[in-house]
Amino acid sequence: MNKTLMITAVLTVTSTLTLQAQSLLITEVYSAGSGNGTYAADWFEVTNFSASPIDITGWKVDDNSQSPAASVALVGVTSIAAGQSVVFLEGNATGTNLATINNAFKTAWFGTTTWPIILGNYYGSGIGLSSTSDQVNLFNPNGATPSTPVASVQFGAATTGKTFQNPGFLNDVSTPLTTLSSVGVDGSFLASNGQETGSPGLVPEPSTIVCLLGGLGMVGMFRRRI
Repeated sequence: MNKTLMITAVLTVTSTLTLQAQSLLITEVYSAGSGNGTYAADWFEVTNFSASPIDITGWKVDDNSQSPAASVALVGVTSIAAGQSVVFLEGNATGTNLATINNAFKTAWFGTTTWPIILGNYYGSGIGLSSTSDQVNLFNPNGATPSTPVASVQFGAATTGKTFQNPGFLNDVSTPLTTLSSVGVDGSFLASNGQETGSPGLVPEPSTIVCLLGGLGMVGMFRRRI
């Protein structure tokens, strides 16, 4: 048997089990978005890797202060469907520019305001993703442990025009995201404005995840053939 094939299958299964265990992850961050002349907003992407919708009503976000008390509400989206990715964009302090930012974001990345990407927002004083280094921490005030982040990532200095990806499915702040988006890798593409590379809103379809689960059976089959 081809050992490379065996290793690939094992890695696929390991990654899939990681997704199942964590269910919801922050999969992409762009802390240089506020410097974009088109929509001027930082953003992050949240993906539901589970087989069921996740209710995020009342959820909040904070940066590296990791403070539930200082966190601000996620608005515009109350549920993330199975296999769905949602992008949350930062608004101004009062949230009066959310519609403008969302439409500008769609135009910048997809060339039209009618692109069917799911967008949410967050706004308020005391939060802002730093382009030097920062964190994204999501809190569920209604959960069993409201002071513990549901999902977290850390990232270093931003690179203008390239988002941070999370191919390792990290869900903590001990290991920073370092992978920058590259056209053709993990669904990343050049935005319609020609200025940015990333994959906002693009995740594996639920059927793809189910197919990955088939790797469990494949590993057993491969082992029997060694």
